Amino acid sequence: MFVRIIKSYRNVAVVCDEDLIGKNFEDGEFKLYVKEDFYKGDSVSKQRAAEIMKEMSREDATFNIVGKESINTAIESEIISPDSVKEIQGVPYAMVLL
Repeated sequence: MFVRIIKSYRNVAVVCDEDLIGKNFEDGEFKLYVKEDFYKGDSVSKQRAAEIMKEMSREDATFNIVGKESINTAIESEIISPDSVKEIQGVPYAMVLL
């Protein structure tokens, strides 16, 4: 998994399955571009990704999560609920403001 923290007035935690980098998904008018310059961060283990997400949730970060492994890790870590997950072309994603 790639994890990237974008520092701003409200930090953004970006978590993405590595195999989705550079891919585009479309469903009608909705488009999801998994651009490398936004989604590619540090390659980390599932355990480390969970730790980072938990740390960021305590800081009221915004989360942008894409991919089955990343979404499952976020759900297991209680960062997001299954209800907040959407899907485009079979790829789950969640954009959450805590």
